[in-house]
Amino acid sequence: MPLDPGDKLDQYTIEALIGEGGMGQVYRAHDSKIGRTVAIKISKGGDFDERFRKEAEVLAKLSHPHICTLLDTGPNYLVMEFIEGTPLSAVKTPLGMDKALGYAD
Repeated sequence: MPLDPGDKLDQYTIEALIGEGGMGQVYRAHDSKIGRTVAIKISKGGDFDERFRKEAEVLAKLSHPHICTLLDTGPNYLVMEFIEGTPLSAVKTPLGMDKALGYAD
């Protein structure tokens, strides 16, 4: 379900598409209840499928500075903190095992 700037999901106003992948699209949006920018991941399948549900469960259990925080869920979307920066899809070279393990630590 592609969204356009200005479209609304509950209290979230879509601002821009910021990424796409196998599970769906990710949008930058504004949360009118708390006045901040968030990232919304929309399920490609329409409703939560098993993989999407598992992602939500794992995110809800994690708390780490290098992992975005899950803030909310909807019938077919996850709402996460928006983190400004370079998307992983823009990284052109592999990290290498030592660097990847350093990030995982």
